[in-house]
Order: sequence, then structure tokens, then C-alpha cells
Amino acid sequence: MNSFSPTAGGILIPYRGKSPRIAPDAFIAPTAVLIGDVEVGPQSSIWFGCVLRADTNTIRIGARSNIQDGTVIHVNPPEEHATIIGDDVTVGHLCLIHAARLESGAFVGMKAAVIDGAVVEGGAMVAAGALVTPNKRVPSGEMWAGSPAAFKRKISPEDWKVFARTAERYAEFGQEYRAEGIGVGVV
Repeated sequence: MNSFSPTAGGILIPYRGKSPRIAPDAFIAPTAVLIGDVEVGPQSSIWFGCVLRADTNTIRIGARSNIQDGTVIHVNPPEEHATIIGDDVTVGHLCLIHAARLESGAFVGMKAAVIDGAVVEGGAMVAAGALVTPNKRVPSGEMWAGSPAAFKRKISPEDWKVFARTAERYAEFGQEYRAEGIGVGVV
């Protein structure tokens, strides 16, 4: 499918013989654009206005992860970095994820950027508006903030609950939208 359709689950564009692959129960908003070697796992959601462009490497998104409105995800050439997003990851509105890895259970706040070889470990948080610079690693159990991002504090038990509930709730939101006939029809 290469054109806009309000119930078709986004704009899917093949590139260099590679087409986006979407789990049958994923939610892809009608205005999301997925290009090339993109894979979206079960019950994950790609929201309105997102662009996932895998033209020179791969983008992989695991199960139950949510990529919120206006986010851009891109890659570097094959000899450099793909973008890998694990299971149960939350990526807030208007983020930039560029050739980076977000491990299962990571949380990236609104308008944050994680770029070129950076890793956000599972159970780590990148605060809203932060810039994780190339090849940095945000360790599990830590919250990083600022530009450039640096350690700010340890993650609290309350934070852990919010991370888990946000990923779970977005998986539910995606299924609710599908039940309304939005974001269905993707194979």
C-alpha cells in the first residue's frame, strides 16, 4: 500500500526492494509514514505524524512499544547503526531517535533526542527535551536530563510503575483505535 487511506494503517513505502512489515495487531495511524526496512511488532503503536525512514539500514520495533505523535526515527548506513527499539518501550511525542538502541522497558520523554550509537538501557529514562549524544549509554535505573543529557537521579519505584502503565495503556489505546476501524488493514 503506497497511498493515504484513513483506515489503511498509514503510508507504507517500499524502498530498494524492502517494504515495511507490520504485525497484524499493531496500530499504525493513518498519517504515519513508514519507509523501507521497518518492522513493527505485535500490539505496538505508531501514532499520528510519525516518520520511520529505514532507507540505508533497518528499524526494528518490538512488542507493545509506542512511538507517539510527531516522532521521527531514522538510521545510519549499514556499516554504522540501525535503530532498534525493544519491547514495552515508550517514546514520547515529537522525539528524534536516530541510529540508536532503546532496550526493552526504556522510556524516552517528549521532545527528546537519542542519536547515533546511543543506548538507553531497559528501565532507564531520558527526560523530556533531553539530548543523548552519540555513543552515550543511559544505564538502567537512571534518569538523564539536559542538553547534553547527563545523570540527574535514580529511578524511583513510582517511576517504574508509570513506565509499565504507559506502555500497557498505549497498547490498549492502539487496540481501541483499531476497534474504531482506524489503523487496520495492514498485513
